[in-house]
Amino acid sequence: MTADTPAATTTPAATISSLDHLVLTVKSIPATTKWYEQNLGMKHESFTSASSPEIRRHSLIFGDQKINLHEAGKEFEPKAHTALPGTADLCFLTHDDVVSVREKLVAVGVKLVGLGTEQTENGIVERTGARGKLRSVYCRDPDNNLIEISNHVDPELQEQL
Repeated sequence: MTADTPAATTTPAATISSLDHLVLTVKSIPATTKWYEQNLGMKHESFTSASSPEIRRHSLIFGDQKINLHEAGKEFEPKAHTALPGTADLCFLTHDDVVSVREKLVAVGVKLVGLGTEQTENGIVERTGARGKLRSVYCRDPDNNLIEISNHVDPELQEQL
């Protein structure tokens, strides 16, 4: 153990119960908001914070969560140590059947990620999510972040969305 590494404790400092928001660093806020609104049905929100009311901030709202957007080179402090466009790998759950989602994404020219022999004849792959098995399709957003769109295999979990 080094001087700047504290001793381990048996009690965590906090027990996390859910995710409120995450931050994506993007090349273009307008291109990002357009893509997520048109393809994933998210809602763009523009706001100011009490700490810096002179700066317009942007987020994408979905369910009970949001994605805050930082433009590359104009990030807000504090920020990730290496905040770069195209470094995220995110999985979103949807009520919509992923086979239909895939067909709609193809129809509008969204860049899909093929997974070779892992995928079924309709381009869907099976994965394991936080609460169980998923059926997923993968694509890229405008910054080349990997976006997974999924349904729960378990009907009870899918119904809870």
